[in-house]
Amino acid sequence: MTPAEIAARFAAAPPPPAGTASPADAPPKAPHVRAAVLVPIVTHPEPSILLTLRAARMTSHAGQVSFPGGKIEKGETPEAAALREAAEEVGLDPRLPELLGRLPDQLTGTGFHITPIVALVPPPLHLTPDPAEVEEPFELPLAVVLDPRAPQRQRREAPGGSREFWVWPHARHFIWGATAAILVNLARRLRG
Repeated sequence: MTPAEIAARFAAAPPPPAGTASPADAPPKAPHVRAAVLVPIVTHPEPSILLTLRAARMTSHAGQVSFPGGKIEKGETPEAAALREAAEEVGLDPRLPELLGRLPDQLTGTGFHITPIVALVPPPLHLTPDPAEVEEPFELPLAVVLDPRAPQRQRREAPGGSREFWVWPHARHFIWGATAAILVNLARRLRG
């Protein structure tokens, strides 16, 4: 899929209705903290999705795979927050991403209400991850995201009952939870 085809999919589809959110595989705790993530599609000849492995010493979601992002500050739009957080976490120049639009919001079991912002980012990437927040930035091929057989549902026992969630294949990292759910929505949008 080319960058022009990706952009056309976002231009052709209406944005999700304001205020809509779907659970990311678990009922959320109230109240929700508003957050935004950047879903960077790196426009290599074979495009990929930029993800991060969060630092093991983080106070929340330590060692998990995520998109660059974080809390929306007062007076910020989700787009501005996603760009700011990507700059802070991985050193992505906020002038580089070409914003395409939003995916449906995600509610997490840890109390976050996440707005995913999709963008095209030209290579090469010159990233400088903040070691306090990011252990490692890495990429997932867009071809994997577009493969309808790639995401799998898994079930685990958790306090309060059984929990079911999406998992994406990767050789070194466990991609699940809100990140996996956002990737499912991205795949649906791009596959049309």
